[in-house]
Amino acid sequence: TAIGASDAIGYGSSVMCIPFAADCQNGMGYVQVISRQLQAQGSTVKLSNLGIPGAVIGPGVQALAAEYHRSVPANFINGEVPFVPRNSTLVTIFAGGNDVDTVGAAIRDGAGGGDPWTFIDQQIAAFGAEYATLIAAIRDRAPGARLVVANLPNFAAIPMTSSFTPEEKQMMQKISVGFDTQVINPLSSQGIFVVDLLCNTRFADPGIFSSDGFHPNDTGYAILAAEMMKAITASSFPAPASSCALMQVVPAR
Repeated sequence: TAIGASDAIGYGSSVMCIPFAADCQNGMGYVQVISRQLQAQGSTVKLSNLGIPGAVIGPGVQALAAEYHRSVPANFINGEVPFVPRNSTLVTIFAGGNDVDTVGAAIRDGAGGGDPWTFIDQQIAAFGAEYATLIAAIRDRAPGARLVVANLPNFAAIPMTSSFTPEEKQMMQKISVGFDTQVINPLSSQGIFVVDLLCNTRFADPGIFSSDGFHPNDTGYAILAAEMMKAITASSFPAPASSCALMQVVPAR
């Protein structure tokens, strides 16, 4: 079962799948690549792809988007978790990309007033609370499933923000790295395998992104699938790095 947003349908790849499609065998997104690789290894795979393009993690950040006139169609907690099959043996989660984008856009539209940095801290805490709700709800739905999650690259290092001002890049870095180090990475202490994209230099390479500078291209999705496959097939998995150069690609404020 895949929990995600447009990444789960392979948006930005050469073969994008229709949302909720049960059969998209030639899809080039990471979900479809993983499904094919598991089948090639002899596994029987019944894919439930719950990814909703544009979705964020929970109702809180969805409400923030609405407050600042940003269209967010759904959230993972209300729109995806209720449909997780109870017999799922594996659940992958790639959350936070649209949330970083939403918080950053809200700040650029005036959220936080004269102190956007405190506002970012508040949003990191809110993201953490909603991620905890997400994990608890998935475990309640599918208690026998292995959970594999991916953290986020530093958004100050991806092509989408290349034209941002230095201060805007600082903010995007603080949001994305904060989501990772304060919320997603600590999940490794809860028996959840966390795939570390933040400290993977390949996710700071413009060549793995599609033309929008936000979604991966075929190469990027293939790399993401390979990294997630390591966690899916491993009996144990290392925690994400506690520090690396990619945590600060622009000077911190």
